[in-house]
Amino acid sequence: MSLLSPAVSSAIPVARPYIGAEEEQAVIDVLRSGWVTQGPRVAEFEAKFARYIGCDHAVAVSSCTTALHLGLLALGVGPGDEVICPSLSFIATANAIVYVGATPVFCDIDLATYNLDPARLEEAISPRTKAILVVHQIGLPAAMHEILAIAARHGLAVIEDAACAIGSEYEGSLIGAPLGALACFSFHPRKVLTTGEGGMITTRDAKVAERLRRLRQHAMSLSDVARHSATQITTETYDEIGFNFRMTDMQAAIGITQLERLPGFLAKRRSLAERYTSSLLHLPWLITPTVPSGRRHNYQSYMVRLVAGFEGKRDTIMQNLLQKNISTRRAIMAIHRELPYRSERWKSCLPQTELATDSGLILPLFHQLTDSEQDYIIESLQLAYS
Repeated sequence: MSLLSPAVSSAIPVARPYIGAEEEQAVIDVLRSGWVTQGPRVAEFEAKFARYIGCDHAVAVSSCTTALHLGLLALGVGPGDEVICPSLSFIATANAIVYVGATPVFCDIDLATYNLDPARLEEAISPRTKAILVVHQIGLPAAMHEILAIAARHGLAVIEDAACAIGSEYEGSLIGAPLGALACFSFHPRKVLTTGEGGMITTRDAKVAERLRRLRQHAMSLSDVARHSATQITTETYDEIGFNFRMTDMQAAIGITQLERLPGFLAKRRSLAERYTSSLLHLPWLITPTVPSGRRHNYQSYMVRLVAGFEGKRDTIMQNLLQKNISTRRAIMAIHRELPYRSERWKSCLPQTELATDSGLILPLFHQLTDSEQDYIIESLQLAYS
């Protein structure tokens, strides 16, 4: 006997990328062009992305992790430096800091938003602090004005990990028109806009953008497009150690098509999130998302949290939902609990982070989620603990 509602015909994943015939045709066109690595479609994607965001420069790379890595390098972060970041994030946030030889220093979050708590930043700053790596967690913008004011007082660079935040807004501007030095995006399949894998760095600084473009391609002084389109013999140079962090034209072609669809993706996600919130708000054991004034969520994920005393029921609820063919995920990880980052230093100074990761639950949300499927999820969640 099926565990599914008659209105629901298949298992419901927590996320599902939307790839249509337009994306398929865009890739076919690239394959037929003969130029499949980083080339003209990457340049087109960068220009259109920068125009959408309202930023001067966009630099496409192979992932948000490599975007963070290059961003830190471009800002001069290196061995001996410390970079403040949240522990409540995917481990790549901290890993990118380690890649450049610096040390991540974890700061606690505001439990209402799951973002860095500006009130806790000052105590994390030391003479070795070089930068603050802000995460706009699950698409909700962080308290940038407060964070930037603290950074300015201490002469610190601010980098935005906007992996989840495409289309999110802060004080009327899209995330990625960087309030800090630069912002880094992810195009992983669980993100609102996907290229399969891929990332983007946005910045207002032309010199930083130029260096990022060199570093992503082995620090080559000339791009492939420039070399192949030259009318005279040209020879590139390699003046520093670079990386192979390029995006392909196949990925960029998908990204261009997805960017055209983005307004529809965002509208659907926000509508689904509103339906969740209005239906779950009355449950006394559940806390729905909070969106402070002046910020606009893209709902890359919809995360609820169990109230104090109910945290231990989370896994039981998740299992009950899974038995009804509804996939969920635990809350955002706490990086400091993972083996490479475990330290006595973090045991008592990140209480809100630990509470969020222990009590949070991510529900299915994706563009193709139907009203019937969402109603089934809501009903099943209401019955999962009663």
